[in-house]
Amino acid sequence: MSGANKGVAKKSAQKSPRHRARELAMQGIYQWRITAGDGAKIEKQISAEKNIGRYDKELFLRLLRGALGSHADIELLIVPHLDRLIEELSPVEFAVLLLGTFELSKNLEVPYKVVINEAVELAKTFGGVDGHKYVNGVLDKLAAQLRAQEFARKSKA
Repeated sequence: MSGANKGVAKKSAQKSPRHRARELAMQGIYQWRITAGDGAKIEKQISAEKNIGRYDKELFLRLLRGALGSHADIELLIVPHLDRLIEELSPVEFAVLLLGTFELSKNLEVPYKVVINEAVELAKTFGGVDGHKYVNGVLDKLAAQLRAQEFARKSKA
């Protein structure tokens, strides 16, 4: 195994169960977006996979079900912060933004900086060259809106 491959293997082995849950939820949202599939079937398919590694199943289910179940409301939150139509986002950008916006609006126990960092990492791993910068910018604006008090406290610090 080359040095570069060793680093990739080591990095993927060190993913936290919570990060892995976010990856799986993002992949489920991506699949739903591409195939216009049924969320329950996608959830069942992902959960049945044998080699998905350790992940926080409760977090995965909450994120996937929540993001898909409230996608229309979440999209309404995202749209004002985009520089193009939501239909023009890459499927990865869409999935990461839907997931990140859901977490910012509903997973209030997770600090907004953690939500944004996790989303940026997902965009770096699965998205295009500069997609993570776009995701970061949109979620930063949404954090100021959805987590105004927390955002103001962190900005002053």
